[in-house]
Amino acid sequence: MATTLGFDCSKCPGYCCTYPRIVISLKDLRRIARHFEISEDEARNRYTKRYQEHGEDETILKHKRDSVYASICRFFDSDERRCTIYKARPTVCRDYPHGKRCGYYEFLKFERKQQGNPDFIPSA
Repeated sequence: MATTLGFDCSKCPGYCCTYPRIVISLKDLRRIARHFEISEDEARNRYTKRYQEHGEDETILKHKRDSVYASICRFFDSDERRCTIYKARPTVCRDYPHGKRCGYYEFLKFERKQQGNPDFIPSA
């Protein structure tokens, strides 16, 4: 039986892509390297950085500046507002939002209805 999702990522400006720590595994890194047809070391150097704070030691994706949010995943197309490596995206992105509903999408639909603007994006 197919699962019906209560959200549409194509109608969202990429809120989840702004999370400062988008953690990737070695398997994710390998998938991204294959996507770009480069070595794992080159992918690691180009696209990731180490996060070592508060007892955490993680490999996370680098960010870039964004016109809507202060920063966003380096693989996010800021003009089209979508992921440029969707088929190779990390597991954490594949699993998001861990259910049938996305709280941010619900908030966004509410705000767009209240503003009478189907393209409204709440600013920080």
